[in-house]
Amino acid sequence: MIILLIMCLGVALGAYIFPEKWQVHNSKVQVISIVILIFCMGVTLGSNETLMDKLLGMGLQGLLFAVIPIILSVIVVYILTRLFMKEKKDDQSNND
Repeated sequence: MIILLIMCLGVALGAYIFPEKWQVHNSKVQVISIVILIFCMGVTLGSNETLMDKLLGMGLQGLLFAVIPIILSVIVVYILTRLFMKEKKDDQSNND
């Protein structure tokens, strides 16, 4: 719940208070923050001595929990892209 409140606060600050001229700097800070976050997550996973045992123990079930959402996401994005991007392609061909 606290995460949603912080996110809403960030959206409100970005929409009403944050100057547009700082947007480039804000974008760089976001990328750096994400890189640091991913690095810290990797360090945490790497320092867990039982990680490989846990991964091997999950086996097929873990693999399915990872692969099925990936495949379904790709299918949904493909379908939505075909539906909504088709209009833009038609508009561009009419302008030529």
